[in-house]
Amino acid sequence: MTKNAIEAEGLTKRFGKGSTATQALAGIDLVAREGSVLGVLGPNGAGKTTAVRILATLLQADSGSARVAGHDVATDPVKVRQSIGLTGQFASVDEDLTGLQNLRMIGQLLDLRSAEATRRARELLEWFELGDAADRVAKTYSGGMRRRLDLAASLVGRPAVVFLDEPTTGLDPSKREAMWDVVRNLVTEGSTVLLTTQYLDEADALADEISVIDHGRVIAHDTPLGLKRVVGGQRLTVRPTDPGRLPEVGQLLESIVGVTAEPDGRDTLSVPVTDDHALPTAVAALHTAGIAVTELSLHLPTLDEVFFTLTGRPDTTHSESETAA
Repeated sequence: MTKNAIEAEGLTKRFGKGSTATQALAGIDLVAREGSVLGVLGPNGAGKTTAVRILATLLQADSGSARVAGHDVATDPVKVRQSIGLTGQFASVDEDLTGLQNLRMIGQLLDLRSAEATRRARELLEWFELGDAADRVAKTYSGGMRRRLDLAASLVGRPAVVFLDEPTTGLDPSKREAMWDVVRNLVTEGSTVLLTTQYLDEADALADEISVIDHGRVIAHDTPLGLKRVVGGQRLTVRPTDPGRLPEVGQLLESIVGVTAEPDGRDTLSVPVTDDHALPTAVAALHTAGIAVTELSLHLPTLDEVFFTLTGRPDTTHSESETAA
């Protein structure tokens, strides 16, 4: 059976005292199987970063327990640190050192021999497309380059568990895609990844399972597909080429599924459906009616819709800075 690389049960954390105290975590449970990606989603202040810091031994929980890579975070923090890599929300490299010097230093701190530390550093610099900048001081790097160097630094020791706290924040779309490939490669090589992210499409693309946190509690946990089913199944969406024919499209969709069609964006209507037969039926009916379309799709809800359903508000996590996190 697959073991759990991360197990947290009933974690609580409170910052401050009295009436001004903030309950950052109110008893969360998290589980990630070995060789998988656990996505952790939640609005600003939900507790995501606090949970990561406890699991990475940077904070102590007030109560509850957690094990990472088989080691208790409270009683065996050294073994936990030897087993993990951590990339926080902000790059933490030494800007007065070159990219190569940063990674080589970390390798030597991890007891790698000098030649081995250099070899691993160059390997990671090439992997993150930083080879040409290896001998430049980090202060001359762009924000995205520093972000990639920071992630590379967390991988020098080939950790069994990697914590990525919003790793693609500030990266342009092409670099985000490249970072996604890095995460997939980590899992292929056997690492377990806990990923917090402000991008729901990122969790959808990478996570095997997702935990949604709100007000310091896990309010949902499932696969991305399972969470999407929370909203209520699939929707059939139609955008006619001629917007003037929207009323006809609405009548046609209602006749097929027995539900009034709703606006779903500009010049687009959609209806909930319970099976896959609605799509070919709609294609035939639109053809018979002579209605050309620029969009016709059958799809599950997005994770944005799931998030709204679970929390009652859209995701607004842009740069989480939890209270006392």
